[in-house]
Amino acid sequence: YDDPRGLAGYAEPGLIALSEVAARGRARPDDPAVLLYSSGTTGTPKGIPLLHSNIVGGIANAEAGGYFQRGETLFAYLPTAWVGDFVFSLGAGVLLQATINIPERAETALHDLREVAPTFYLAAPRAWDAMLTRIQVGMADSTPLKRRLYDWFIPRAIELERKRLKGYRPNALERLREAVGGFVMYGPLKDYLGLSRAERAFTGGEAMGEDTFLFFRALGIKLKQFYGQTETCALSAAQVEGSVRIDTVGRAMPGVEVRIDDTGEILIRSASVFHGYADNPEATAEALTPDGFLRTGDAGHIQDSGDLVVLGRVSELVETAQGQRFIPTFIENRLKFSPYIRNVAVLGAGLEELTAIVCIDYEAAGHWAEQRSISYSSYAELSQKPQMLDLIAGEIARVNELQPEGLKIRRFVNLHKDFDADDGEITRTRKLRRKVIEQTYAALVAALYDGSDEVIFDAKITYEDGREGTLRRNLVIRRV
Repeated sequence: YDDPRGLAGYAEPGLIALSEVAARGRARPDDPAVLLYSSGTTGTPKGIPLLHSNIVGGIANAEAGGYFQRGETLFAYLPTAWVGDFVFSLGAGVLLQATINIPERAETALHDLREVAPTFYLAAPRAWDAMLTRIQVGMADSTPLKRRLYDWFIPRAIELERKRLKGYRPNALERLREAVGGFVMYGPLKDYLGLSRAERAFTGGEAMGEDTFLFFRALGIKLKQFYGQTETCALSAAQVEGSVRIDTVGRAMPGVEVRIDDTGEILIRSASVFHGYADNPEATAEALTPDGFLRTGDAGHIQDSGDLVVLGRVSELVETAQGQRFIPTFIENRLKFSPYIRNVAVLGAGLEELTAIVCIDYEAAGHWAEQRSISYSSYAELSQKPQMLDLIAGEIARVNELQPEGLKIRRFVNLHKDFDADDGEITRTRKLRRKVIEQTYAALVAALYDGSDEVIFDAKITYEDGREGTLRRNLVIRRV
């Protein structure tokens, strides 16, 4: 027990009251709350200490803008080491008195999502693409009546949403059709996905395909894009209802300053911006300006409406041999809008023309092949089927129509596998490690530019017992 009698006369150094011990142990706004790491796309991942004040300030800004509300039901299924889950699930959950639901296991996540039915949902574009593919595959195997209803309601709903985003107001007949569609089609689909109560849904990290974006908004899910980095607690800009556009990431959140410097780089200053990298003063000096702005490393511009457009990484701005400047990521994101392309690396820096290494989406491409009675036994075999090469050539040609002359992809190869984080080809957040890919597939890159129609590629594999081997693949090179 605590008996203070007789202690008043002590003057021992280091002897302090218990209340003082408790006070010293309390967290302060400038104490580090978590140490996260950058994705490491351009080198070794950097440690990013986020302070309590960064997280509290960022969430306060987001709440002021209406992006968060108190009492949300959250579904925390993403890795906590990613800033999006840490801030949007744990941080917002604690500060805004939300209910945080965690899947029992990775294998039960889809079932758990439907059971929880969160009011706030965050997912990367690839996850939204996967949900759309799951719906399309399910509908293809459904009853004739359900397929007819889907084919009648969904295209009309998507077209109406496309017009609505341009300021169109639906007439009485369109509102009636929307109400009926909500009862017979949109509502059941949202329930199937576990998003029947999702009042706020967001995506970020990379560009999202227009078809996917419009599909979910057509279902009545008010999907929006946001923009941020680990260094800003992922809270910099986001779309608001009434000014949603597919080609922007929205406007700066309350309390956030965004400006574009002379080189076209996006700079951000707010309470959520970190104070420096862990044990890396050189990188900190490069990242932060003297007046407290973060150099994001992204190129972009601000429209007259105040909406921010992100073009890609400044460091990825390269030139062809003819001097035409382009950002590979921008073209890659356009290609990944296709449901049949899961990953792609666009090449062409300092070269005569653009080429691409394509990784097909095994689920979507496999379903496409099965519908056409195309037999295959593996990812590698499917990727080299003539029909699959024709399909991917068509998807690339569609993107080429949007590209200026000189920046069109002329040749491509379907890789025998997907890019893998375990092989160092992508980060855990699925961002390309371009230098690793160019080194690993140097022979393949050379074949894309020497006029070859085929290349024999020796893939190194590591067995479970640690032994290493080589697997030889014949890969077809196609001209678009």
